[in-house]
Amino acid sequence: MSSGTERTSAAVAEPLAEPHWHERRAAHERRVRQWTEPHVRRRALGEKHPVLDFLFTYYSHRPAHLERWHPGVGVALQGSSAAEYLRWKHYTATDAGVTVDPVLPDNRRRTAVFIRDLLEATASRPPRLSCFGLHEWAMVYRQPAEQVRHVAWPLRLGPAGTDAVVESHRVACGHYDAFRFFTPPARPLNTLSPSREGQTGMEQPGCLHAGMDLFKWAYKLDPYTPSELVADCFELAMDIRALDMRASPYDLSELGYDPIPIETPEGRAEYVRRQAAFAERGAPLRARLIDLCRTLLPED
Repeated sequence: MSSGTERTSAAVAEPLAEPHWHERRAAHERRVRQWTEPHVRRRALGEKHPVLDFLFTYYSHRPAHLERWHPGVGVALQGSSAAEYLRWKHYTATDAGVTVDPVLPDNRRRTAVFIRDLLEATASRPPRLSCFGLHEWAMVYRQPAEQVRHVAWPLRLGPAGTDAVVESHRVACGHYDAFRFFTPPARPLNTLSPSREGQTGMEQPGCLHAGMDLFKWAYKLDPYTPSELVADCFELAMDIRALDMRASPYDLSELGYDPIPIETPEGRAEYVRRQAAFAERGAPLRARLIDLCRTLLPED
């Protein structure tokens, strides 16, 4: 295979025959289009979905990028059509086939180091299962009705009832990217003090947002991450988002999301069970991302 970026070094890359990687690419595209295509249709119609749109609006990975398949580091695509991957950054041609160059540019290396350190620290801690999803309640606490984030959907308990839940429970949110959306009156009620600088020291695997963020860390390492792993993390994040909003103060039953009433003992118990299950489900995905980072940072 010839190319202006051709290399003849014997980099460790497993050859993948053309029919096999075509099959993997097609399977990935079919899988993710169940999520991307409805979102694109809603966007074209000016429609919003408070649950299903979140991963495309909060995170920066566009639907077209989620659909794009990458084999990940350590795989060499064989066959004539593999040359199409040379138009993407970080790909190179070798004797074994077209592959992602495992040598990270400095900016990508810094990203990989941060992700590795964060995920290793998170994995080292036991899950903390005592927040009960109150972050969503704190985001509307004493908020004027017209400023509520999902203003098109009613609050199950009304504004006063929502405020009462926040005031009568211990708010213990340790995730900065959730805490930063708290209303100003809610921030002093949080018993923890998350910050961007302290993120690595505070993140723990029971946090729903830490579980959803596995998707972010997977695509931040694109194209070094196998797209199947990105999709696994996306699917986990989508399922976590459904729990997040079922336990929120909003009434989304019209959309098929029955509420989990965390203001009751029974609701809190159900939330904890589901939260623990997501922590268990996220652990192997976090481990795979840590392994990827270690592969990309062999000398660290």
